[in-house]
Amino acid sequence: MKNSIYAIVFLSLLLIGFTTHAQVYKTAEDTVKLNSEFTEVSNDIASLTSRLTIAKNDKAEYLSKVKTADTKAQDAAETSSMQATKATEGGVREARKAKHKSKKAYHEAKDARSATNDVGDQNDKIASLTGQLAKKQERLDQLTAMRTAIYELTPKQ
Repeated sequence: MKNSIYAIVFLSLLLIGFTTHAQVYKTAEDTVKLNSEFTEVSNDIASLTSRLTIAKNDKAEYLSKVKTADTKAQDAAETSSMQATKATEGGVREARKAKHKSKKAYHEAKDARSATNDVGDQNDKIASLTGQLAKKQERLDQLTAMRTAIYELTPKQ
């Protein structure tokens, strides 16, 4: 019984907190605040849209870097493999060359993996910006609906 009273009190305070915290514009006097937030949200949408466009353009650049890095890594791996085959039949000099080629192949593979990770990071950035843009657009729609409601309530002269 005591727990249910605590739960009811908590839920009622939570409900009151949400209703007082929510910023709802209802009267004509609120239009200044509404227009201010509307402008701010519109500017945020424009900024997010430009950042999203830049991120999408950069993604194409990252993809080309991945292709280049993959090709270099494959070439280096093939060269290293051929040099290793020569080293098994040759002497110390061939073994040193094989070691050098294997290090080069290793570094090229790391570069390719890094480029692939950069593409993944760019995809995450694009997803994040898209989500933020959707939230801002939803808020702009809410503000537009509030603005329409206020204009409908104001007396026509």
